[in-house]
Amino acid sequence: MEENLYVNDLIEWELDSGNKVLERILWIDEDYTIAFLIDVNTNKGLPKLKKVSEIVEEISNRLAFKQRVDPWARVIREEDLRDTEKVIRDKAWNIISELVLEEPLIYERKARGSLVQDAIGKYNAREDNNKLIPKTVYGYLRKFWQRGKTKNSLIPDYINCGGRGKTKAYSEVKRGKPRTYKHINEIGEGINITEEDKRCILIGIDRYYKNKKNISLNQAYKLTLKDFYTYEDYIENGKLKFNLIPRSQQPTYTQFKYWYNIEFEQDVKTSIISRKGSKAYALKHRPILGTSKSETPGPGSRYQIDATVVDVFLRSVYNINWIIGRPIIYVVIDVFSQMIVGVYVGLEGPSWIGAMMALTNVVTDKVKFCKEYGIEISEDQWPCKELGDCILGDRGELIGMPPEDTLSPNLYIRIENAASKRGDWKGLVESRFHILHHETKPFIPGFVDQELKQMTGIDYRLRSRLNIDSFTGIVINLIISHNNRRHNRYQRDTDMIADDVLTIPTELWKWGIVNRSGRLKSYDEDVVKLNLLPIIKATITSQGIKLNGKLNNLFKLKGNYLYYTCEKAEKEQWFTKARSGLLTQEEKSITVSYDIRKPNFIYLPSRDGRSFEKCSLIDPEEIYSNKSFYDIDYKLTKEDVEKQETQGEELQKEIDVTVDIENIVNTAEDNFKLDQDNTITKTQQIAKIGENRKNEKNQRREDEGFELQRTQSESISDSKDEVQTKDTSSNKLLVPDYSNILEQNREGRKRGRSN
Repeated sequence: MEENLYVNDLIEWELDSGNKVLERILWIDEDYTIAFLIDVNTNKGLPKLKKVSEIVEEISNRLAFKQRVDPWARVIREEDLRDTEKVIRDKAWNIISELVLEEPLIYERKARGSLVQDAIGKYNAREDNNKLIPKTVYGYLRKFWQRGKTKNSLIPDYINCGGRGKTKAYSEVKRGKPRTYKHINEIGEGINITEEDKRCILIGIDRYYKNKKNISLNQAYKLTLKDFYTYEDYIENGKLKFNLIPRSQQPTYTQFKYWYNIEFEQDVKTSIISRKGSKAYALKHRPILGTSKSETPGPGSRYQIDATVVDVFLRSVYNINWIIGRPIIYVVIDVFSQMIVGVYVGLEGPSWIGAMMALTNVVTDKVKFCKEYGIEISEDQWPCKELGDCILGDRGELIGMPPEDTLSPNLYIRIENAASKRGDWKGLVESRFHILHHETKPFIPGFVDQELKQMTGIDYRLRSRLNIDSFTGIVINLIISHNNRRHNRYQRDTDMIADDVLTIPTELWKWGIVNRSGRLKSYDEDVVKLNLLPIIKATITSQGIKLNGKLNNLFKLKGNYLYYTCEKAEKEQWFTKARSGLLTQEEKSITVSYDIRKPNFIYLPSRDGRSFEKCSLIDPEEIYSNKSFYDIDYKLTKEDVEKQETQGEELQKEIDVTVDIENIVNTAEDNFKLDQDNTITKTQQIAKIGENRKNEKNQRREDEGFELQRTQSESISDSKDEVQTKDTSSNKLLVPDYSNILEQNREGRKRGRSN
């Protein structure tokens, strides 16, 4: 099978000299004809253009190889960074963030020089000291390109990362193209925008333009001049008038518009809403996602993700008698090809955790994934395991959640959230859910059916037969069917019609990779998963690594904990140190990632984010092996309920035992008081402990001794004969008959009391 190329792929070349060169693919054109690559190990090199066909041919001839492990791919979390590291990263990102979007111009030598000079001019206009020079900008760009095209690649020494820089200050030298008539006093040379000028411009924009009066930007500029660039006011014909300062000292409309674009261009939506209202924005100005081919030129341009509750009741993997309710399905769809690229079936409600599981599935090898559920497919039936350029999700899953801390900086993925009540933004994925319900309802037992309940009185919940794993297998089969059948409503463009591309998602995907490639991103699967998996605090204990907070209160495990170990923990003797009190509270606390579906393992990210330690479930907890956290949660909850249900009965039994013990003790107390010989002193009692023990042991040996094949009557007769023999023997010390002695003493005391 021909090797496909993706952005961020690392290609290793064998040179005639025997040396090797490692290059990263930075960009591929939509026609899959040319690509730009950069040597990842050079200190001076810049992107070079190569033909895609030549790269593929070299790989086919084994003169070049795809490097599967990216040494620069890693997971960085904001809380692990120092403030200085963030400042350094953010300063670099602030300088190049606009440049790296200018693809492919930024890769072309002539255009790149112009873009870099413009960026330097903008930066130096805001900076009094430490002027920016081209060498610095090229260094930032080179690091960004060489190390995976992520914001976090700008971390100093490739260890740390940070945020946005500050606006810099004024320069005395006038920048830009000189004015043709600058020699005329009324025109002059013009000014560079100072920090004070910028403040006035932004106040004017906020005061006059960002409101519902619908004033034009040009009119807002004039009103801003009136407020801040006059030197005197006066009354004329009863009206207040203003004298503007000379034109050579005023900011121009071009400068005014420039700063508007710089500060507000990234927030066009907010600007329009502030001027025309949210309803007008949704009606006339909102983007129409999912149908605009200009916004989805090829595979990976935009993925849509959404979740739905399925109208079917499932049973537990642990116990077929446990009904566990209705599952939730998360689906990720590529807008360009309409292929489902990721799925997750679980019990978690709309949340980032469930969304992460679906996004993790996007980069999973689908052949292996299907095999886990007993389904055999070829790679052509589900040919996707790459990340896209943008993910559009629902506010319930993505808003305010961790993607900005992981996906954006580490994987350079843009996150978009659908507005409230704007379900049409995700119409493609939601239409798939409608089809899913329609296709599964006739065949799945336990499907919600109110009519059946009303007509027959049968509770549809009791008809459930499937567990999560078997239901997931059904969903996979439906996805395979969806991805490999014709979609008649798909609108092909002229290129697709010319190539006679079938409107089958897998065919559209394959055609798009060859003809519209450039948006799919290749990353190491494990690193991507580590970025997507939820994290939780854990504690090093003498029993193992314990997940804290009962899985962060997501699952009520009723005081039960899962314990893990790993090679690093055993090598460094974590558990021995924990038991011996040799770890500080800070050393005991660690952060781990986990997969909600597989409690067999958790993952301990390394400090540099490039690797991780795999931790395994410790043997005593193997009862939970190969069971999801959902099943574990249900099992432990069920056990806790059963425990509470039988608690009253168990308590009654314990009380009965306590009462029986008390009765035995009370009887012993009464007998002691009745049989006690008060003539024997306490000292005598203590002094004869050894002798009494010996006599007691001898007597018990006589009473407890075994004689096999002996009837009860014979035993009694023999016992009497033996006692008589002992009594008639005057030459031996007789063993006292304590029972007779006690009985005689008791009778004597009774007679004494009666007298």
